[in-house]
Amino acid sequence: MKRREFLSLVGAAAAWPVATRAQGDYPSRTVKIVIGFGAGGGTDTVARVVAQKLAELLGGTFLVENKTGASGRLAPDLVAKSPPDGYTLLGAAPGAFTVGTAIWPKIPYDIFKDFVPISLLADYPLVVVVNKAHPARTIAELVAWLKANPDKANYPSPSPIFTLPIEHFKLKTGAPATTISYRSSNESITSLLSGQTAFAFVETPTAKSHVGPDSKLRPLAVTIPSRSPELPDVPTLAEAGVPDVVGGSWFGLLAPARTPMPIIKKLEAACLQIAATDEFKARMKKLASTPIGNTADEFAAQMKSEVQRWSAVVKQANIKFE
Repeated sequence: MKRREFLSLVGAAAAWPVATRAQGDYPSRTVKIVIGFGAGGGTDTVARVVAQKLAELLGGTFLVENKTGASGRLAPDLVAKSPPDGYTLLGAAPGAFTVGTAIWPKIPYDIFKDFVPISLLADYPLVVVVNKAHPARTIAELVAWLKANPDKANYPSPSPIFTLPIEHFKLKTGAPATTISYRSSNESITSLLSGQTAFAFVETPTAKSHVGPDSKLRPLAVTIPSRSPELPDVPTLAEAGVPDVVGGSWFGLLAPARTPMPIIKKLEAACLQIAATDEFKARMKKLASTPIGNTADEFAAQMKSEVQRWSAVVKQANIKFE
């Protein structure tokens, strides 16, 4: 046997016990789930539920770390450059991920080369909301108000996942509106409540508690093809006269590239188990979210599909992002 072949066989044999031990011992210390949004937003809320359930299933400690800034890009950049040992994971939302890949010509990471998908756990639509003090009670009335008040026409956005469907909405309706950047959806809500912004697209986990009968925000539409079961009285944008404008967010778990596959598979199995439980389904229902729990391969396929879809929208709408 040649020396090179012998060393290759020795290396392969040695790698298997190491990988097996990594899977069996994992996690032996605190696991960080890094997200690109501040506390209180939809991504943060779902991330903390997932972290709690992972700790219960796998043992050890799973902590959510909020790494805000650069429109959500700091979090994936940090995780992409972290050791591929399973102890730093990315709690991803599409804004700096699939949408970001479609809208930014240069980002410091490649979502297909620098990460290994684990599972997409939940997704949720966006809700178009205004302050109840605002005169608009329908999407048509909001569009008319924006056109009549261009100097007051603005909206908050913590990430491109909110900006892109709103800019598409503007192009479809001819309504003017200027973006004001915030760090989280929670801050977007605050801006509406204080009158700093006129309207917003907010993900349902954040919006749901603010759109009840006694709340201070009014929902005008949802950005999905059919009505949300949790908001059955709220029309879709298509029903409100603005077809083809869709949007939403999701929460998915990924690891740095080259993370040992036994760890990936262990996390994937745990995520599938979590998403299938009645408790997780109930908690997602309270957030007006849909539990998913797909496989790593299914998540990867969805990522590719979304990049293609958003790239087509950006090109069609001729939207430029900094």
